[in-house]
Amino acid sequence: MANKYIEVVKRWRAGEEVSVEALQANANAANASAAYAAAYAAAAEAAYAALYAADAAAEAARAAGYKAARAARAAEAARDTSRAAHAAYVAADKADYWVKQYEELTNDK
Repeated sequence: MANKYIEVVKRWRAGEEVSVEALQANANAANASAAYAAAYAAAAEAAYAALYAADAAAEAARAAGYKAARAARAAEAARDTSRAAHAAYVAADKADYWVKQYEELTNDK
């Protein structure tokens, strides 16, 4: 039996367009369900990690767009964008980790 919260994260990780609002709703719903089982806690962690990664990627895009208009601050923009992009990468890795944890706990692969 597939977990609907994990499925949203898997779709997002596969490159499907999932809005930040949908990730937030998914994370909130998964968190509410987490009280019932350890497997759902892993689902909630994966959902929140996906939300964080999406937010970090959006912040990287905002930083790049805003800062690009200011040539004098290009170095700062590159640093900020690099940090946000790295945060997005780390959070995406965390999402993968929690999906794997869920699958191991439930044998749902």
